Amino acid sequence: MKGRQIILDHLNGREAAALLVDGKLSDLLISADAPRPGTIYRAIADRPVKGQGGMFLKTPDGPAFLRQVKGLSPGQAILVQVTGYAEDGKAIPVTQKVLFKSRYAIATPDAPGRNISRSIRDDDIRDMLLGIVHEVMDDDDPIGLILRSSCAEGEAGEIAEDVHEMLTLARSVIADAEGPAEKLIEGDAPHVEAWREWIDPAEVVTVEGGFETHGVLDALEDLRGISVPLGGGASLFVEPTRALVAVDVNTGRDTSPAAGLKANMAAAKELPRQLRLRGLGGQVTIDVAPMPKKDRRAFESTLRTAFRADTIDTTLVGWTPLGHYELQRKRARLALCELLK
Repeated sequence: MKGRQIILDHLNGREAAALLVDGKLSDLLISADAPRPGTIYRAIADRPVKGQGGMFLKTPDGPAFLRQVKGLSPGQAILVQVTGYAEDGKAIPVTQKVLFKSRYAIATPDAPGRNISRSIRDDDIRDMLLGIVHEVMDDDDPIGLILRSSCAEGEAGEIAEDVHEMLTLARSVIADAEGPAEKLIEGDAPHVEAWREWIDPAEVVTVEGGFETHGVLDALEDLRGISVPLGGGASLFVEPTRALVAVDVNTGRDTSPAAGLKANMAAAKELPRQLRLRGLGGQVTIDVAPMPKKDRRAFESTLRTAFRADTIDTTLVGWTPLGHYELQRKRARLALCELLK
């Protein structure tokens, strides 16, 4: 089926959302038991970690770890936001840079200013958005505001209401910064996150059992394995270990001189989707198929383009002395293999 579809359903009793593009699974969100990214706590500073420049914090959901601590004393209350999922046995990763994000706007308490997405180039739309900002905010408002690219397709009334709600929520949370450890805001569940982030036009399916009727369950079954066909006999193997995510590119039976480059280019285009669907992050090491060193630049360019369209922060680190390529990816999701147990 051509076009985009958003399927809102449940998986093993967990709220879940799937994005299909031309009938192919492109993204997947599944609710987890761990604190969701975006959750905001009033946390209590516990103890500093010498040598790491960080501090452990007390939260209602267990210990959290805050990096780059300055001027924070044990026992002090602080507002923090969950940035990702913790590794097994480790503290919840948090930041002091709290954001309030919705479909049309992002409120930034620590970064005053008014900004409109640079992807919106239409002057009439930008003028309309500036008018909304002036209506709902004072010129000296200490809270910053970013109007997202989705505003280009939104109705003025909806955008104004959304901005007002985000600013009201931000002010309410900031005013509640003192007191014992408490969860102030729960991170968005999959259905709300899908509405917030998957903004391109799509058919939305909310009928129970949509995952089965639209082939999502079949795609999930394929994701249980480590092998991904790339066409032409080539394949990609994605295997998480405790230390890193190992990615192996194979050419299969193709023994032509260009087989390695073709397989590596196909793997570069497919890898962001596979890591996103499998919920994998941390260190990623790619064992590329054999190819001349002169072709490395083309591979890097394709990889950079592919990850630029991905929604999860990924740093392309570079080549190792053994000829592997390394990435560092934010742990924005829990591993799919854990959620499907």
